[in-house]
Amino acid sequence: MNERESHTMRRTVTIGVALLVVLGFVGAGIATVGASGSSDAETSGAAEVRVAHLSPDAPAVDVLVDGEAVLEAVEFGTISEYLSVPAGERTVTIQTTEDESVVFEGEVNVEAGTAYTVAAVGEVSEETFQPEIYVDEFEEPDEGNASVRLVHASPDAPPVDVTVEESGAVLYDNVTFGNASDYVTVPAGNYTLEVRPATEDDDGEVVTTFDVSVEGGTVYSAVAAGYLSPDEAAADEPFDLLVAVDSGGDSMEDDDESES
Repeated sequence: MNERESHTMRRTVTIGVALLVVLGFVGAGIATVGASGSSDAETSGAAEVRVAHLSPDAPAVDVLVDGEAVLEAVEFGTISEYLSVPAGERTVTIQTTEDESVVFEGEVNVEAGTAYTVAAVGEVSEETFQPEIYVDEFEEPDEGNASVRLVHASPDAPPVDVTVEESGAVLYDNVTFGNASDYVTVPAGNYTLEVRPATEDDDGEVVTTFDVSVEGGTVYSAVAAGYLSPDEAAADEPFDLLVAVDSGGDSMEDDDESES
């Protein structure tokens, strides 16, 4: 299945926009929607927004809204729950936790009626640190199936194919850095996923595997993050599969047994 960029909204703006849209509202009276993708935002005219800190060499950050600190020391690998965010603009500031260097300050507009994942990706050391904004648009699967998309956020990984070890089925084809695949519907159950450099026939050498279990009636985002070669990278953050529930059940279980 080819990557479909109509489901991926990309913004080349500062990291501040990537994080503040979600985190800046945590302490400002905005309700947490959670992992269910509930209809609260639809009925209230708000958006559903969450953040993922996926830049492996980026420092921890603090977020301020109207000059008030609302979140502190947000680390790599954090994926927030959905927040119900009213439409409009706010003055926000984002700064590094260590030395309070301001990364961004300004007004941010939040549109109503849409669910987003806002991800900080890239590397500070390579000056590629930027946000990507993904529209979380999916159909709810029935109770016998799950729906899963792949987000590629590993800065030293090539475009990837993902196959199922048990059957050889291709789940994701040529997903490139900074992008998200379509959501793919699969039967609920246990899988060993093989990550391969993208090739025309989806038969590249397997570089790592992940054992996962998915629940019926649930929608997930699986995020490839960290470095394939952490010993040669700017930070010791090895390649991993981070998972988040977009709608439905409680979690996507990753047995955390990958092979490099």
